[in-house]
Amino acid sequence: MNSFGKRALGERLARMQASAMWDGQGFRNMHPALPGLRDATVPRPTLKEFLSSGGRRAPAGPLPSLDPREAWSRPVQSGLRATWLGHSTVLIEIDGHRVLTDPVWGTRASPFRLLGPKRFQPVPLRLRQMPEVDVVVISHDHYDHLDYPTIRALARHSTVPFVTSLGVGAHLQAWGVAAERITELDWWESHRVPNTGLTITAAPSQHFSGRGFKDRNATLWSSMVVQSERHRVFFSGDTGLTTEYATIRERLGPFDLVMLEVGAFHPAWGDIHLGPVNALKAHALLGGGAFLPVHWGTFSLAMHAWDEPVETLLQLAPSQGAPLLMPRLGEAVEPAHLGAVVPWWRGLDEGAQSPRPAEVPTIQRELPWPLD
Repeated sequence: MNSFGKRALGERLARMQASAMWDGQGFRNMHPALPGLRDATVPRPTLKEFLSSGGRRAPAGPLPSLDPREAWSRPVQSGLRATWLGHSTVLIEIDGHRVLTDPVWGTRASPFRLLGPKRFQPVPLRLRQMPEVDVVVISHDHYDHLDYPTIRALARHSTVPFVTSLGVGAHLQAWGVAAERITELDWWESHRVPNTGLTITAAPSQHFSGRGFKDRNATLWSSMVVQSERHRVFFSGDTGLTTEYATIRERLGPFDLVMLEVGAFHPAWGDIHLGPVNALKAHALLGGGAFLPVHWGTFSLAMHAWDEPVETLLQLAPSQGAPLLMPRLGEAVEPAHLGAVVPWWRGLDEGAQSPRPAEVPTIQRELPWPLD
C-alpha cells in the first residue's frame, strides 16, 4: 500500500546510519526514560478496547471553528501569529513568512481508507483554500503527523519545501515530492529556508516511529524549532518528558511560542507522550513562553475523555505560571497579545451516547501499538 511509505536506501540510509541516534538496526532515544513516566503496573489497552471503548472519547457534535482567511489577510501586529487547524497542524506566521507544521487533512490516522481512528473534527478550511506557505515542517512519520493524501496533494499542487527528520524524506519522495524540495535533519542540525530568513532546527524528543509491520524506528523523530531574527517557536511533535528540554532551552531558547502535545496519553505509555501534567513540566524546562496545546481535539487516540487534556491544563496552569494560549480551531492568535482563556469546548456533550462496540479486523490487530 502506498500509504505505508518507503524505506530509505543509498545515500539517505548511509546518512541515517551515521547518526548518533542509530543503534545498528534503527533509531533510539538517547536518554533513558525518567523514572515513573511509565506505570508498569497498568496494562496497555488492547486494540479492541481502543476501538470499541465508549465514554466521552469524542465530542457529541462539531467543535466551534472559524474560517481563518479573513484574519490571515490582516497584518500581524507583533510579527508572530499562530492558527491551530486541528491536532498538530498549525499555521505559523513569523515575520512575514508562513510555516505549516505536521499537515493532516486526511479523514483517518491510518493507512486504510475505511479502518482506523477517524477524525471527529474537520479542518476549518480545505487544503486548496490554504495560502501559499514558505515551508512545511514534519516532526515524524506517524499517521496523525504524516498524512499520505495531504502530502500527495501538496506534491501535485505546490512547490513548497519540506523540512523533516532523518529518513522521513523517503516517504515524501515516494509520494511525489521532488528530492530537491526535501531537507532531512538529525538532532541539532539546522536548515536555512531560502529567501525567508527562517532557520529550522531539529531537536531531541522522546518517542518512536513507524508506519507498518516491520519498520519500527526506521526513521527519526524530532521536535522542531522555527527561528527568525525576532522570534523563536518550539514545536514538540510527539514526545515523552525528557530533561533534554532544558538543553533545548539553553541552545535554542528563549521561545515566544511553545507548542506542546497534550493528548493521547496513558499511564502505560507515559514515556512517549506528555499528557497535560508533563506538558506543563516540559514547558517549565523550556523556559516558558506562550503555551499553545496541540495534539488534541481531532482524533481519539487514547482512552481518556476528549477534553480531559485541556480541562487539566486549565486547572493546573495558573498555579504554575504557564500562560495558556487556547484558541478555537481556525482562530488566528498572537502570543504577544495573550488574553484570558475562554473554555469554548464546553457544553458539547449534552445528550451524548456511548458508541456501539466495534469489531476489530485481523489486520488491525497486527498494527504497531500504540498507533501514535
